[in-house]
Amino acid sequence: MNLIAKQASNFFRAPGLTCNPLNLMHQQFQQWRGIRVRVRNGNLEQSLVIMQRKMQSSGMERLIKRQQTHHVKNSEKRVLARKALERRIRSQALARKLQAILVKKVRGL
Repeated sequence: MNLIAKQASNFFRAPGLTCNPLNLMHQQFQQWRGIRVRVRNGNLEQSLVIMQRKMQSSGMERLIKRQQTHHVKNSEKRVLARKALERRIRSQALARKLQAILVKKVRGL
């Protein structure tokens, strides 16, 4: 839990001052993003669980993981590539099925 909180605090840290307009736009976008969790009855563990759940559902956890710059093993790269391929094939198959349904509907079959 502490690791996620530490990464989240690094994620919200203001980026270096540069004149890059994309960086400024990114900084403005970061100001709008945020998760608030109330600590009730001093139960910090429950609050952290709720915060982690909210981060996962909002997609912020993926953004934090994407920013990490650590070495990815070749075996891990292969697994990720295989999963991405399977996802792409599934979405293409679904698109083909939907297109066939729409064509039948348009033709009145």
